[in-house]
Amino acid sequence: MGISQWQVRHCVELLEEGATIPFISRYRKERTGGLDEVQVAEIRHFFVYFSELDRRKTAILKSIEEQNALTADLGRKIMDEVDLPALEDLYLPYRPKKRTRASVARERGLEPLADAFMTLKADKPRDLARKFITAEVPDCDAAVAGAGDIIAERISENTEVRKVLRSSYLKWGRVVSRRSAKAAKDADEGDKYRSWFDHSEPISRIAPHRLLAILRGESEGMLSVKVEADDDRNLERISRIVLHGERVASRELYNILSDTMADSLKRLLHPSIENEVLRLAKEKADADSIKVFGENLRQLLLAPPVGQKRVMAIDPGFRTGCKVVCLDERGSLLHNDTIYPHPPVNERISSMKKITDMVEKYKVEVIAVGSGTAGRETESFIKRLGLDDSIEIFSVSEDGASVYSASETAREEFPDYDVTVRGAVSIGRRLMDPLSELVKIDPKSIGVGQYQHDVDQSLLKEELDNTVESCVNSVGVNLNTASVYLLQYVSGVGPALASNIVEWRNANGNFTSRNDLLKVKRLGAKAFEQCAGFLRIPSSSNPLDDSAVHPERYPLVERMAADLNVRVDELIRNDALCSRIDLERYVDGEVGLPTLQDILSELRKPGRDPRGAARTFAFSEDIRTIEDLREGMILPGIVTNVTDFGAFVDIGIKQNGLIHVSRLGNNRGKSALKVHQQIEVMVENIDLARERIGLSLNFKR
Repeated sequence: MGISQWQVRHCVELLEEGATIPFISRYRKERTGGLDEVQVAEIRHFFVYFSELDRRKTAILKSIEEQNALTADLGRKIMDEVDLPALEDLYLPYRPKKRTRASVARERGLEPLADAFMTLKADKPRDLARKFITAEVPDCDAAVAGAGDIIAERISENTEVRKVLRSSYLKWGRVVSRRSAKAAKDADEGDKYRSWFDHSEPISRIAPHRLLAILRGESEGMLSVKVEADDDRNLERISRIVLHGERVASRELYNILSDTMADSLKRLLHPSIENEVLRLAKEKADADSIKVFGENLRQLLLAPPVGQKRVMAIDPGFRTGCKVVCLDERGSLLHNDTIYPHPPVNERISSMKKITDMVEKYKVEVIAVGSGTAGRETESFIKRLGLDDSIEIFSVSEDGASVYSASETAREEFPDYDVTVRGAVSIGRRLMDPLSELVKIDPKSIGVGQYQHDVDQSLLKEELDNTVESCVNSVGVNLNTASVYLLQYVSGVGPALASNIVEWRNANGNFTSRNDLLKVKRLGAKAFEQCAGFLRIPSSSNPLDDSAVHPERYPLVERMAADLNVRVDELIRNDALCSRIDLERYVDGEVGLPTLQDILSELRKPGRDPRGAARTFAFSEDIRTIEDLREGMILPGIVTNVTDFGAFVDIGIKQNGLIHVSRLGNNRGKSALKVHQQIEVMVENIDLARERIGLSLNFKR
């Protein structure tokens, strides 16, 4: 990781003490040398990995010891190993096995013959083999074959052989995919994988998304996938290791050993190493895809909110109508109704009256229109009503809204309303505060990743949990308005304490001080330490309670204010006074400049929301369907997903367009685009049959 051992040691100590990633990176900078959230999360990941590796070593040592096969040298090799595949290689000869050809040969007494062959000195191997003929070993050929089976298994369990082959396969092997028999029979189902029906690519260079696509095709039975390697080159490597460069006593013995090595490679080593390298390649692809998902999710969660305004939210539809809800400043449901402004019902006049009446009655300040089916038509309908210019109209992504509306969470919040009302409420609330609403939805349902259902689900959960936790704590949470779903992601809180906080709030009214948290059931000093700095109380008598200054540093701020002969509330938001603070005066053994600089930044702008303000957006009025598109058109769009192979963009029709990574323009990588970013794109190609749209940023503006 390129950081000092003391930083890792201190970080692990904090993690073992129960500290969270946001708390460590924000409030313990001196102790870790200023490690950021990404570094702390990586340390935690590897700490868990190596802890599990240690447990595996203990189990392996115990197993080998029970076989009376543990030597000091083997024990040392096992304890020193840091790579799991290499550790399993060391254990392989001692792993309990099912009955194999080699075990059968040993039962028939052929191990001494195999030992004799491996000395390389048996100049007449077949004469030697005759001494091993028994009722179970009927002739010389059977004896040689049995000895060969034992040697083949030994070669397949040789740690050096496996290490060399694994490296060779990873460097030179090729992933080869072919159309399966099932795909040949079911052309329609297999068509989406036709790009991989005859594909070959070096495993060292295959893009993560291509590998995941191929492996998905294999799991669905549409592709057969294998790793091809240079057998001649690999046999040469095996020979160098097995024969040690020594002279073999006779051509006859050399031929027996050569055949045995070829058998070991084909029957034992290749299937094992092939599975290993595919697994390693997939792990790498998983990590890349999970990182992309995490980045996209972060951008989505940190989308700018419109804030506490009265919102009308509309979940559009044609035949079933548009579900309309009105929410107050806190997102509470005030009213719901259904309008039918579109065909086939076409009740436009009554729909217009309902909307204008609701806007006036509930003092609507902004309108959120779902971006799904009939979204464009509904937005146009609203814009033609002649509402007050101060009422802004936003198109809001519906991704995940249906998942939320049918969830247990939605049923708990709105037990008396159906899924259509819940979905509309979710659309309105995610405009008010995307972070607060989206934390209620499984991130995999939000549609901003690539192959999220194919990657390692435990690693995906770890990344997504870290991302959500990071976003929630970077923004901060209003202790008196936050839902239980948002509170559970606050550092040190979790689901149980989140419920206890809301329960206390319902019973006792608003929190008036951060210290009130200590009155919450089961919220002790440790949990208070972890969460207090991330919770905000705007109405508190202590203005620092509405900032990211941790309560443990309140005495320090009070000292700063006293040194300037002012009150703390006079110091806050006063640039002139803040500029007079000499931070060096307050450095001591516990607090250093990194923490002091954070405190000063908070004093200047306490509780600053890093997300910015929401902006309205308008699609081209001339484009409604894919048939309206023409190559060369320049259109406004919103980035909906960023992947390794490019970015998907909503241009206001049913189908999203794709900007391939090669068409991002100005040599910009995929990271140049962000989810929800408003951009202009050029239509480069249109495939009406497959409903695909190719977009580009390579054009002159």
